[in-house]
Amino acid sequence: MPQTGETAPDFTLPRDGGETVTLSALRPAPVVLYFYPKDDTPGCTTEALDFTALKDEFAAAGARVFGVSRDTVAKHEKFCAKHSLGIPLLSDEDGAVCEAYGVWVEKNMYGRQYMGIQRATFLIDGAGQIAQIWPKVKVTGHAAEVLDAVRAL
Repeated sequence: MPQTGETAPDFTLPRDGGETVTLSALRPAPVVLYFYPKDDTPGCTTEALDFTALKDEFAAAGARVFGVSRDTVAKHEKFCAKHSLGIPLLSDEDGAVCEAYGVWVEKNMYGRQYMGIQRATFLIDGAGQIAQIWPKVKVTGHAAEVLDAVRAL
């Protein structure tokens, strides 16, 4: 996992709506990348709805917010439509960006081991440096905590 103060790994990923997003092209805006395991699951839906509820405040603070998972663009579009999400979702189907950010990890559930995305959020400042990392995110209150950190930049 990259560390605070390091340059955030650059990438270009497709997003819902058919466009692509290149991290370095977003400068000088601060960027929030929240990595989540899977579209339309309870925790991931709550997190997406929480970020959506605060999207105007993030925009007022000059920040761009993106959710990232390994789901396809088509799944992202269905997820966004079903829940009226207002945060762009990036598709990392091959997992390269998840690997670069250190969130593709071995997980255990009910005694079964498997690889999956560890819920984590990265705040990247306008110069492309990682300003803050939230590893192993607990969803409740997280979006508001990230907004406070954006405002403190």
